[in-house]
Amino acid sequence: MNGTIAKLALQALLGRRRFFLLLAFPVLLIALVTLITALTDGDAAFDILPGLGYPLVLPLVAILAASSVLGPEVDDGSIVYLLAKPVNRYVVAISKWVVALAATLVAGSLAILVASLITGDTTRALGMFVGAVVAGTAYSALFLAISAITRHAVIASLMFVLIWESLLGNLFTGVAWLSIGQWGLRVGHEVSAKLPDPANLTWAVLASIVVTVAGVWFAGDRLRSFSLRGED
Repeated sequence: MNGTIAKLALQALLGRRRFFLLLAFPVLLIALVTLITALTDGDAAFDILPGLGYPLVLPLVAILAASSVLGPEVDDGSIVYLLAKPVNRYVVAISKWVVALAATLVAGSLAILVASLITGDTTRALGMFVGAVVAGTAYSALFLAISAITRHAVIASLMFVLIWESLLGNLFTGVAWLSIGQWGLRVGHEVSAKLPDPANLTWAVLASIVVTVAGVWFAGDRLRSFSLRGED
């Protein structure tokens, strides 16, 4: 990891309007859970988290974080100047991913923890948080790779989230085997049995690791291609 590149990525994340959107989603989630808890009970409020926090809020935060640390440089072609520096391309990818991951965990996973705690069950909230960390880690790596592939990373990532993770993931149980959010829920189930149990634990853990490693590696490989061809 390169500290300078990570610092520049953090500045890009904090200096853009996307940062306010990054905060808007978790704030709305917490506000919604608080409202439902006040009007009904903690169980009713908690029921919305697996279907809203994991497949929608968490990946949206990861999309904004990943696209902010890499996407703009790909869009305007300035990535070529960064890659002209004598820094390993995979180190660049890892440095940017660490910043995107940190933002995803703070704005996404932590928000899910806070929202879960509001419902009143500490063990259940801890399970949600652990699962959100697993899912957020994989999401951030996947969306970083997408940001390195196309200038339309936000649109492509949104299509994946809205169609695959949210729509199909809620309609068909078989999609759980290929859903990052469902993998996170399965890991969280090990902490609290009150969480859904949508997939095999071994598969959920291994698949999350594979997506994370492959996503970061692919982003680094794509950056290496940028430097070789001098293209944006």
